[in-house]
Amino acid sequence: MELHTRDVRQDVRELGALLGDVLEEQTSTASFETVEDLRTAAIDYRKGELDSRESLQRTLETLDPEGESVVARAFTTYFELINLAEERERVRAIRESSQEGSLNDGLLATVEALAEGDADSETVQRVLNDVLIEPTFTAHPTEARRKTVKAKLRSIAHDLEELDERRLTDQEREQEWRRVDAEVTSLWQTSQVRQRRPEPQDEARNVQWYLENILFDVVGEVYAEFEDVIADEYPDVEVPKLFEFRSWAGSDRDGNPFVTPEVTTDTLERQRAVVLEKYQTALKRLSGVLSQDGDRIDTGVEFQRSLAADRERLPGVAVETEERYPDEPYRQKLKLMRERLRRIEDVRPNGYADHHELLEDLEVIDQSLRNNGAEVVADEYLRPLMRQVDTFGFTLASLDLRDHQENHTEAVHEALASEGLDYRGRDEEGRVEILTDAILQSENTIDLDEPGDVSDTARRVLRRFQKLGEWQREFGVGAIDTYAISMTEEPSHVLEVLFLADQAGVISLPDHCGLDIVPLLETESALNGARRIMGTLFENPAYEQVLAARNNVQEIMLGYSDSNKENGFLAANWDLYKNQRRLADICEDFDVKMRLFHGRGGSISRGGGPMNEAMLALPNETVTGQIKFTEQGEAIAEKYANPRIAERNLEQMLNAQVRSRFEAIREPEEDVPDEWIDAMDTMAAAARREYYDLLESDGFVSYFEQATPITVIEELNLGSRPASRSDAERTVEDLRAIPWVFSWTQSRCILPGWYALGTGMQAYLDEGGDVATLREMYDEWPFFRTTLDNASQALARTDFDIAREYADLAEPSLRESFFPRLESEYDRARDIVLDVSGRDSLLKRQWLEESLSRRNPYVDPLNLLQTHLMAQAHRTEVEEQTLRLTVKGIAAGMKNTG
Repeated sequence: MELHTRDVRQDVRELGALLGDVLEEQTSTASFETVEDLRTAAIDYRKGELDSRESLQRTLETLDPEGESVVARAFTTYFELINLAEERERVRAIRESSQEGSLNDGLLATVEALAEGDADSETVQRVLNDVLIEPTFTAHPTEARRKTVKAKLRSIAHDLEELDERRLTDQEREQEWRRVDAEVTSLWQTSQVRQRRPEPQDEARNVQWYLENILFDVVGEVYAEFEDVIADEYPDVEVPKLFEFRSWAGSDRDGNPFVTPEVTTDTLERQRAVVLEKYQTALKRLSGVLSQDGDRIDTGVEFQRSLAADRERLPGVAVETEERYPDEPYRQKLKLMRERLRRIEDVRPNGYADHHELLEDLEVIDQSLRNNGAEVVADEYLRPLMRQVDTFGFTLASLDLRDHQENHTEAVHEALASEGLDYRGRDEEGRVEILTDAILQSENTIDLDEPGDVSDTARRVLRRFQKLGEWQREFGVGAIDTYAISMTEEPSHVLEVLFLADQAGVISLPDHCGLDIVPLLETESALNGARRIMGTLFENPAYEQVLAARNNVQEIMLGYSDSNKENGFLAANWDLYKNQRRLADICEDFDVKMRLFHGRGGSISRGGGPMNEAMLALPNETVTGQIKFTEQGEAIAEKYANPRIAERNLEQMLNAQVRSRFEAIREPEEDVPDEWIDAMDTMAAAARREYYDLLESDGFVSYFEQATPITVIEELNLGSRPASRSDAERTVEDLRAIPWVFSWTQSRCILPGWYALGTGMQAYLDEGGDVATLREMYDEWPFFRTTLDNASQALARTDFDIAREYADLAEPSLRESFFPRLESEYDRARDIVLDVSGRDSLLKRQWLEESLSRRNPYVDPLNLLQTHLMAQAHRTEVEEQTLRLTVKGIAAGMKNTG
C-alpha cells in the first residue's frame, strides 16, 4: 500500500523553485539571478568543479546593502522551507516503518525486549510502576525564529502533509499548492528578525503552545498503543502513569531579572485556563457520543451514587440538566461535570477540588460503560481523556522554580540579621546548625511580609517564597512543587531554600512538605564534593523529615552546559558519568531513591543528541525508573512541532526507559572493566589539561571575540535572559554556555563538541594503550559509544574551510596562535574517531549525511556574507539588520544554535 505521493527530493525541488519565483516577483530578476549565481557557485565548489570560492566572494563584494539583505533573506527562507521538507521525510519514515513493523525502538519492540529477557508479569509490573518520564521545557534563549514565522511554517507543513498523504484530484492539488505559494509569499514579506526582546510571558506561551496543541492529544495515543501491545504479551499488567510534563518558562529566575512573581502568577493562571478549556471541550464531545437511553441500560450503583452527589451539589443545574437530557444519564453526568469544571475559577462553590476528583468521575463512567458491554466506547473515548487528566491535571505543566544560590544566601543573611542573628559570619557548620534549628522549631523566625530593611535582591527572594505559599493554595501543590538551586556547592545552600519554604508555610514538618528541593551540581568542585553535600543533608534531622514526607525520593540535577564549558567535552562527559554513579552510591548508602534531572541542551556539547540513546547509556545504578531532563530552544520545535514526530519521541523515550529499568533490575551495578575505567581516566585527564591550556592561553578570549559572531549574538533578541552573567570585561567563565556554543556553531568551528578529544585519546595510546581496547569499549560500552557518536556529529558539522574565513577576521598574531591549533586538534579527533568506530564516515546515519550534503552549499553563502559584514568597521542600519539575519539563516541551515 502506498502511504505517500511525494518524496524529499520532490519537496526540496518544488519548494526551492517556488521560492525562486517568489523572490523574482517580490524583488527583481537581477536579485533572483544574483542568488542563483551564489547558489550554483557554492554547489560547484562543493562538487569540486571550482578551485576556490573567489566567484562567491566577488559577487558578495559587489552587492549594495539592499542586495545583501535580499541574499540573506533568500537563503534563510530557503532553509526554513527545506527544514519542513526534511520534517516531512521523517514522518514518511516513521509511518512506513510503523506499517512494516520495523521500528526497532518503538513500543512493540519494548514489549518484545521484555519478553526476550524472560520478564514475567510481576517484573514487568514492577518496571512500569517505577518508570516516570518528565520532559521539562525551559525558556533558554536558543530559539532563533519568531513566533509569527513559526506559525507560517506550520501552515506550510500542514499543506505539505495534505499533498503527501491525501488522494487529491488535479484541481485539489493545484488549490493546495496555491495555498503554499501564498504562505511562502507572506513569509517572504514578514520580518525574520525580532524587533524587541521577547518577554518571559512570550516564552511561557511558546512552551504552552506545544503542550496545548501537540502533546495534549499525542499522550493519549501513546498510552493507547502501549496498552494494546502490552496486553498481547502481558494481559494482566496494568499500565500506570508514565509521563509528566514540567516547565521552567515563567518561573526560572536564575539570571533573569524579568521573571517576577507576577509573571509566574500569569503563567499559572493561563495554563490552568487552557487545560480546563481542553477538558470542557472533551466533555462536550463526549456528550455527543454517550447518548445511551437510561431505560435500556443499567448504569450501576456507583454511577447512580456519583450522579446523585452531583445533583445534590448543584441542584439548580441538575434540574436544567434533567429537562434537557431526560433518560440520558451519561449526558446528565457530563453536563454537571462541565459545571464543576467552570466553578474551579469561579467564586461559586462546588467546583472540583483537584484533578483527582475529575478522574474519579471519568472512572465511574468508564466502568459503567464496560459493565454495559460498551468497552469499545470506553477504550476509544474515555481512556485517552483519563490519561490526559492524569498527565496534565489542572496545571497543563507543573512549574519548577529556580534561582542562584548566592541570592538565597543573601536573603537569609539579611532576614536573619533583622532578627539579630549573624548568619553570614558563621562557617558552614554553623550555618547548617542555625538553619536546622529554625526549621524544626514551631514558630517562624522571620516575617516574610515585613522583612525589615533589606536589599532589593533579598526582597525579591523573600517575596517569591511568600507567593509560593499563595500559589500552592490557589493552584494546588502539584502546580509548582519543585525548587532548583543553581551552583549548589554546600549543604547550607539546600537548607536555605528549605528554611524559606518553611517560613512561607509550604513546609510543615514532619507532616507536610510541599516542595522537592533540587541541588543543581554543575561545577567540578560540586560534583566531586557530592558525598559531603548530600551525605550531610541525608543525616540532617530536618532534611530527614523532608525525605520521609516526599516518599524518600531525592531529585538531583546535573548541569551539562557549564560542566562542558568548564572542562571540555570529553572530561565533562566522563565527570558526569562517574559522578552519576557516585550519587547513586551515596543515595544507596542512605536508602534514598534518586531521581536524576539531566540539564541537557540541544547541542552535542551541552548534552544533546538522541535522547533515547542517552537514556540507554546511563549507568545502571542511576536508573531508578524516574528520570527528568530539560528540553529547550530549537530542540523543542524539532521534537514536538509535528504530532507524529512528537509521538515517536515519546515512544522512543518510553522504550529506552523501560528497557534501561529492566536491565538495572537484572544487573543493579554496571559491570565496567577496570581497564576501561583506567583508559577513560587517562583520556579525560589529558583532555582537561589541553582544554584548560587553550582557554588560559593569552589572547584566547580576544580571538573568540574576533573570530566568532559573539557580539552579534549578544545583541539578538533571542530570549528574555541576558547573554552574560556579568557586565564586566568578557571572560569565558562569565559567558553563558548557550552563546558560547552558538558562536562557535555559527563560525562552523564547533569546538565545544570535540576539542581535546583527540589529544585525550592519543594520550592513552601514547601511555601504552591500544586501539583494540578502544574499539572494544566502543562496541560494548553504551556510554563510550554514545560519547564518540555525539562527538562525531559535532565533527561532521564542523567545516574548517569556512572556519578559516572567520579566523581571518582576527588579528594576524591571534590567528596564527589559535587557528592552526584548533585545526590540528580537529584532524586528530576526526582520524582517531574514525579509526575506533571502524566507519568511513563520521556520521552513522545516512539520512543525516544526506541532509548535511544537501545543506552545506546553501549555508556557505550566508557564512561568507556574515564574515563580509563582520569585517566592516562601520555598518549601516540595513547592514546591521542583515548581519543579524545571517545568524538566523545559519542557525536554520545548521539546525542548531546553542
